[in-house]
Amino acid sequence: MKKHWYDYLWIVSLLYLVLGFFNILFAWLGLACFFLPLLISITTGSKAYCNRYCGRGQLFGLLGGRFGLSRKHDIPRWMKSKAFRYGFLAFFFVMFFVMLWNTWLVFAGAQDLKQVVTLLWTFKLPWHWAYHGTLLHPGVAQFAFGFYSVMLTSTVLGLVTMALFKPRSWCVYCPMGTMTQLICKARNPVR
Repeated sequence: MKKHWYDYLWIVSLLYLVLGFFNILFAWLGLACFFLPLLISITTGSKAYCNRYCGRGQLFGLLGGRFGLSRKHDIPRWMKSKAFRYGFLAFFFVMFFVMLWNTWLVFAGAQDLKQVVTLLWTFKLPWHWAYHGTLLHPGVAQFAFGFYSVMLTSTVLGLVTMALFKPRSWCVYCPMGTMTQLICKARNPVR
């Protein structure tokens, strides 16, 4: 099967994680993974981003498929349910807005910059080596620490479900995938 340029976007996903490990400000690049799926689904009414351009899904497919790091079991039915997917989306939004709130507090001067990455919304990992100050406001770095936390957490969840189930099991309950699916349903109502 002929390879296309977008078949190598898994490299971008991996590079993002590595760059953010060494300089947290690279976390801002992750906004592309947030806005592009929404933009594509709004303009085309399709899940083309999820199906073709998602580097994270490709990375899980590569690790779980080609490298055999997946048990290749079906994902449990409850994880496919609307209740779980929408509940996870709501939970993810709450955590995202908490991250935005903490960023706003730093911008407002009500809180100091916290140089930590929070994994799985619970475990605070010191990440001080990835930021040494810039000419930018500390709030810019706070957003980067928070956004990298979101991206790293979702990657870890994806790796766990990849290992336990099929390679792209994360895609079943990915918040971006759920949002793009809702947008596609709104754009293409069943008649």
